[in-house]
Amino acid sequence: MARRGHGALVRRTAGTRAALLLLAACLALATGCGLLPAAPGTLDAASQACGSSLTFAVGPDDIGWLTPIIAAWNKAHPRAQVQPLYLPQAANGQLAQLVADLQARSCLYDVIDMDVVWTAQFASSGWIIPLSGFPTGGFLGPAVATAMYDGRLYAVPDYTNADLLYYRTDLVKTPPRTWQQLASDAATLARPASHLYGYAATLAPYEGLTVNFTEAAQSPGGSFLASDGSTVSVDSPQALRALEFLVAGVKAGWIPEQDLGFEETQAQDAFLSGQFVFLNNWPDVYAMATTPGQCDKVCGKVGVTVLPGPSALGGANLAVSAYSRHRSDALAFIRYLTDTDNELAMFAGGGFPPVLTQLYDDPQLAVSPTLMPVLQEAINDARPRPAVTTYEQASLAISGPVEAALHLQETPQQAITAMSNQLAQLIGSG
Repeated sequence: MARRGHGALVRRTAGTRAALLLLAACLALATGCGLLPAAPGTLDAASQACGSSLTFAVGPDDIGWLTPIIAAWNKAHPRAQVQPLYLPQAANGQLAQLVADLQARSCLYDVIDMDVVWTAQFASSGWIIPLSGFPTGGFLGPAVATAMYDGRLYAVPDYTNADLLYYRTDLVKTPPRTWQQLASDAATLARPASHLYGYAATLAPYEGLTVNFTEAAQSPGGSFLASDGSTVSVDSPQALRALEFLVAGVKAGWIPEQDLGFEETQAQDAFLSGQFVFLNNWPDVYAMATTPGQCDKVCGKVGVTVLPGPSALGGANLAVSAYSRHRSDALAFIRYLTDTDNELAMFAGGGFPPVLTQLYDDPQLAVSPTLMPVLQEAINDARPRPAVTTYEQASLAISGPVEAALHLQETPQQAITAMSNQLAQLIGSG
């Protein structure tokens, strides 16, 4: 989630896992397998030979579904062959490599697959070009908003994402519509002595914690930045109540101590093994929660609905590098990746929620008559994380104080004050 807030709606195949292991081995060899630079910021033979092919910088988790799509493009475009350039697995590694090479004005990249929270940084730095003429009328509005900077379109939505609330239907008859009701149900239904706990979320000290606090703070109307985009507004009664709510959950026990170490996989596995009443996680959990052999002790007993408040919006956008020597072909490739057929293939093969509005009513997407309308509602109601040009540092400025409060090392007000001060320093308003 740190990079995109995403997961696959289907498990990775054995072939994909093998490909990932091969890629990891390649990375360890420093020279790579002809896919990656020797190190971030270095211009190896591949980058010095810019112009020989159209490169697509993308995370290695996209290998399985992407390979046939690129093969079909290459067959139809012999003079504009695309070579995928796989970035490191970890989000911070991807960002570090891209930033180092783009700061060096490397022509290595043509099309860049970016986390939705990177748009402001890449656009303000001049690393990607505006795409003002690209038609976005058929795209989901919240996804398009993540591709905008300073009133201009700098990227094209590739896929989107939103957190959902999973619950035990054998325990919960009516899913909660407010956070207060969720807290009440979680506290009432939990049976710690029987290893059944209330609420699982991604509360480990990483991007997942930023996402969860963002969702709690935005529900009552809280914000991190004022509408001018340059004034920190997080030191507010709404944000304070949100953090007090989470801290109270820890103190009361319906958010158990182990949840403070959960990332996506740990939270998901704990829920699927029957240890929790509620789970806040991404759409990929649905397939596993409804597939015998993968859902462990909860098969047939899992419901899904929207969160009690807006989700933090996830997903990825496609951009054209300012140093690309293939701008026209790069834009054509982006159009190809985001057409109806490939959005469907991406969802079916990789589990990434599409960005085209029409596809949410398409029978081919009906993996469940329940999931798709819930997912569309969640995405349309989702809100972006703070659109700042130093998002990685901003995320740390949010998650660090929240972590301290959840571990009872600071009071919620002390944490909010620290968060506000750190964010103000980052955006220069302090």
